[in-house]
Amino acid sequence: MALVAGAALRLWFIHAYPEVQGDPLVYGSIAKNWMLHGVYGSTTSGELRPTLIRLPGYPQFLALCFKLFGMEHYHAVMFLQTVVDLASCILIAAFTRRIWNRRAAWWALWLAVLCPFTANYAAAPLTETLEIFWISVAFYALSRFLQADEESPQWRWALLQALAWSYAALLRPDGALLAVALCPAMVWYGRKRWGAKRITRYAAVAAVLSVLPFIPWTMRNWRTFHVFQPLAPRYATDPGEPTNPGFNRWTKTVCVDLACTWEVYWNADTDVIDMAKLPSRAFDSPAQYEQTRHLLDDYNKTISLAPSLDERFSQLATDRIRRHPLRYYLSLPLARLADMWLRPRTELLWIELRWWDYDHHESETIFAAAYAALNLLYLIGAALGLRRWPPLAGAMVAFIVLRSALLATIEAPEPRYTLECFPILIALAAIAIASGQREPVSISIS
Repeated sequence: MALVAGAALRLWFIHAYPEVQGDPLVYGSIAKNWMLHGVYGSTTSGELRPTLIRLPGYPQFLALCFKLFGMEHYHAVMFLQTVVDLASCILIAAFTRRIWNRRAAWWALWLAVLCPFTANYAAAPLTETLEIFWISVAFYALSRFLQADEESPQWRWALLQALAWSYAALLRPDGALLAVALCPAMVWYGRKRWGAKRITRYAAVAAVLSVLPFIPWTMRNWRTFHVFQPLAPRYATDPGEPTNPGFNRWTKTVCVDLACTWEVYWNADTDVIDMAKLPSRAFDSPAQYEQTRHLLDDYNKTISLAPSLDERFSQLATDRIRRHPLRYYLSLPLARLADMWLRPRTELLWIELRWWDYDHHESETIFAAAYAALNLLYLIGAALGLRRWPPLAGAMVAFIVLRSALLATIEAPEPRYTLECFPILIALAAIAIASGQREPVSISIS
């Protein structure tokens, strides 16, 4: 019943809110060119060029889908992602069963299959669904690796962790944080039963194996672009393309939410930046307001960030940072992080970006507020579950903290960047809801 309900929810999202624009088409173009021309690249102005702006994990998945179901058949991709996402739900429940009890596992299954935030991404050809799957695999494999009824650790679970760490990082550069959190966890939790030296050998082998797929990718980037790039560039640019450091730095002094990301950051070099869309925090004085207005007027004349214009953005950012260093280095990063955790997760729905403008769209504001409340309930449930400090709680917290620390450094917040933490949130929330104490399921964790 749970899986049927979860499938129905995801199929409804595919019917009502399919998302095939922007990044999905970037991934699709790479996959198509890889299949048809043997070139890992994208087509720009009719010209096929090699690229390294995206890691090969998701284009490889799309290429497989295109091979099986037809070229650019994105609905088939969505249906397959539905199956993958439901598998993630089962893994989350199985993981919860091993660290707590059977009742909590059932709660975890229902919380996972009916979570609209993760379900929505099954309808978008993006990395999130697969990333969540491999994170779920990694935590389940870790719990099985630490089972206490074995004389020695089992290699198959160590190898499965290595596969999960590797593919999570092949999907997105930040996926490498999974290995950073769980590789030390293998040693920490297994050291007392099997000894630090012995367990370190297992963790080291898993770590080395997880890195191996990046060797051909790094070699390919060196041969093609003459750069050392084992992952993907921070700003998704190929070598030789402008990264606009001045504009990015200025954006970091202004943006804290998805609306600003959409209306300002993503418009760079593609569209007009409307002065009226800037928040009041973008100006520290009337003189700075005029300086910003002149700067945007000059940009809007050409819709291009020339080096001289980027330098002017850099000077403006430097002045703003000098005046308010605490805001730049602490307040704004925390505000961006809060937005990614707490904002209504309506980015894939046809809801206005400025969802809080009640006078302009009353029903959408009410719906968005309800969505935000549901998101908050998951967070509160997870916090209550964490108070029970279940086995592997340290590893779960480490992953969330590492991911949050990384997200605090970015200029353009998006709520989907915290979605990868939902397997953990769901497991912890289920533990909070379930009655009873932990049932021993042979996990050796002290």
